[in-house]
Amino acid sequence: MLKGIPNIISPELLKILHEMGHGDEIVIGDGNFPAASNAQRLVRADGHNVPELLDAILKLFPLDTYVDSPVMLMSTTKDDPTPTIWAEYQAIIDKHQPSKMSEIERFAFYERTRDAYAVVATSETALYANIILKKGVI
Repeated sequence: MLKGIPNIISPELLKILHEMGHGDEIVIGDGNFPAASNAQRLVRADGHNVPELLDAILKLFPLDTYVDSPVMLMSTTKDDPTPTIWAEYQAIIDKHQPSKMSEIERFAFYERTRDAYAVVATSETALYANIILKKGVI
């Protein structure tokens, strides 16, 4: 056991966060996200939701300050409303390292996921709760 590491961060996830370099991306997917079929490295976080993982990860993980938006969300489709969980994400991000969030079209999000360093699969039930984080420097 280590001091200061949130309990929700598994040893596997901690290793991946440590291995990642500047500019690498990690995806946190909701329960509907096709994580296994799009991940180079898959971390299961069953029973956990995205906001609690996002908060724990951002305690350890610097966001990239050299890009306009180090946080990307999957855009809604058709006439779907803006997900309320996005406001929760912004509050968590602002608490750790205020950064702009941007949106990516659904299929472009999947493509970007295939290039991501890792994907964390959660049990999040909110729709459009998928998020990409670009790692910065310490």
